[in-house]
Amino acid sequence: MKIIAKGKNIEVTPALKEYVEEKIGKLTRYLENIREAVATLSVEKERHTVEVTIYVNGNGIILRGEETSHDMYASLDLVIEKLERQIEKYKTRLNRKVSPKDLVAPQFTENEIGKVVKTKRFAVKPMDVQEAVLQMNLLAHDFFVFFNAHSEEVNVIYKRKDGNYGLIEPEF
Repeated sequence: MKIIAKGKNIEVTPALKEYVEEKIGKLTRYLENIREAVATLSVEKERHTVEVTIYVNGNGIILRGEETSHDMYASLDLVIEKLERQIEKYKTRLNRKVSPKDLVAPQFTENEIGKVVKTKRFAVKPMDVQEAVLQMNLLAHDFFVFFNAHSEEVNVIYKRKDGNYGLIEPEF
């Protein structure tokens, strides 16, 4: 596994880098097929934030956690705990299938129009709706863009305020 530790407004000392590698390395006992882990450490005033993104081999799953405290080492410990819970959740959901009744038909509402302040690019892999829901929940996002393996189109799955899910399918 490749572990990358980078800093924003902080120099990543050898001791801090070693601590990051040690903590992230322990995650392999829960999930052995981790390809790469990127830890971004940042300091803003008295806030020490650690964001860790883990890329898993073979299935395109991405795990992400972010924690903030007044101590960089404590932030790293907290984010590792969060990732351990995500890995357990991931393993549990792999063993249990999501039934189609857990998904609801998309309902569209008018959106407020704002300006684009960030553009993000990412690789997409073919997956089914259930896998997209799993990936979205693992990332703790409200929506997830994916390439639907069944329809062979880009779709968006999103979490609704009522706790159910919506699926946006393009119509050309």
